[in-house]
Amino acid sequence: MLNFIWIAFILVGILAALAQALQGDLDIFSRVLTGLFDSAKTGFDISIGLVGVMSLWLGIMKVGERGGIIQLFGRALGPFFRRVFPDIPAGHPASGSIVMNVSANMLGLDNAATPLGLKAMRELQEINPQKDTASNPMIMFLVLNTAGITLIPTGVIAIRASLAVKQGLVGFNAADIFLPTLLATFISFTTGLIAVALWQRIDLFCRPVLAFYAGFCGLMAALYAWLSGMPPEQMTQTIGLLGSGLIVAIIAVFIAVAAGQRINAYEAFVEGAKEGFGVAVQIIPYLIAMLVAISVFRTTGCMNYVIDAIRAVVVALGLNADFVPALPVGLMKTLSGSGARGLMVDVMTTYGVDSFQGKLAAIIQGSTETTFYVLAVYFGSVNISKTRYAVACGLIADAVGLVGAITAGYLFYH
Repeated sequence: MLNFIWIAFILVGILAALAQALQGDLDIFSRVLTGLFDSAKTGFDISIGLVGVMSLWLGIMKVGERGGIIQLFGRALGPFFRRVFPDIPAGHPASGSIVMNVSANMLGLDNAATPLGLKAMRELQEINPQKDTASNPMIMFLVLNTAGITLIPTGVIAIRASLAVKQGLVGFNAADIFLPTLLATFISFTTGLIAVALWQRIDLFCRPVLAFYAGFCGLMAALYAWLSGMPPEQMTQTIGLLGSGLIVAIIAVFIAVAAGQRINAYEAFVEGAKEGFGVAVQIIPYLIAMLVAISVFRTTGCMNYVIDAIRAVVVALGLNADFVPALPVGLMKTLSGSGARGLMVDVMTTYGVDSFQGKLAAIIQGSTETTFYVLAVYFGSVNISKTRYAVACGLIADAVGLVGAITAGYLFYH
C-alpha cells in the first residue's frame, strides 16, 4: 500500500506539472526539482537532529529498566489487564509480555515495544486452539496496541524540537503537546477496548477497570478544570510546563532509583543511547523517500486540490476548517508511520511548528497508530491468516481517535 501511495504521489504530481507546462508555466519543473533537493536536505537534517534526543531518551529508559521502574509500572497495570484478557491462564508468561509492551508504548518506546509485542504474540499462539485464526486475546491485544495510551510521544517531541531550531524559534517547548495527545490516545484506547469487549462479551464493570478509568478521568477532569479558565497563551505555557516537568521528573526518578540500588547508571545510559543512535539513523531513507514524494505532490498544487476539496465539504457542513491541513496525517497514519511522519513534517514546515495546524499534526501523529502495519507484522509473525474482526475494531478506534485528536487540539490551542 505504501509503495502504491509513494508512486501515486510522484506520478500524479509529474502529470500535473506537465499539464501546467503545456498551459505556459515553463518554470514548474524547475520548482519541482528545487523542492526535491530541499525536501531531501530537510529529511536528512531532521533525522540527524533526532540522534541526540533519541539517544538521550533511550539511555534514560535503559537506566529505568535496570532500576526496575519500568517493570514496576508494568506490575501496577497487571490487575487491569488480567480483567480484559480473561482467556489467558493465570500466571501465563503472555500476560507479562502484554503489560510490558503496553507500558513501553505508553512511554513512547516504539523500538522496545515491538520485540515485546512479538514475544507476546508467540506466547499467545501457544494457547491458541486454532493456529491459523486469531484468538480473542490476540485481537484484544492488537487493538489495544494500535490504540494504546501514549504518555510521552518521544519521537514527535524530538522532531518538533529539531524543526523549531531550523525555524529559528527561541525557547520553544516541544513537549507542550503531551496533554492533548494523552487525551486523544485515551479516547482511542477506550473506543478500542469497548469495541472488542462488546464483541467478546467481556464485563468491563469490574473494580480494576473502573478504578483505572475513574483515576484517569478524574485526573483529566481536574487538569481541564484548572486549565480551562486560563487565557489561551497562559494555557499553552502551562501545558508546556506540565509536559517538560513530567519528563524531567521521570529522568530524576529513574536516576535516583538506579543510584539507590547501586546500579551503574552511566553504563546503562550509554548502552541505551547506542540504540537511540541506530533508531534515528534508520529512519533517514524512509523520511527522505516520503518527503520528496510529498514535495512533488505539493509543489505541483495537487496537495492543495485535496485539501481544498476536504475544506469545501467541511465548510458546507458548517464546521471550522482550520484542522483540514493536518487531516492527511491521520488518514495516512493507519497505513504508514513513515508516510504520516513525512506529512506531519510537511505541515510543520508549511504552516510553522508553533502554528495550530503544526500542533494538531503533532497531536495526530503522536496519538494514532499504523493499524495495518501492526496487524500485518504481528499476525504475520505467528502465521495468522484469519484475523476475524481485528481490522474492523482497529479502524473504529483509529477513526474515533482521530476525531478525539482534532477535538483535543481545538480545546487546548484554538
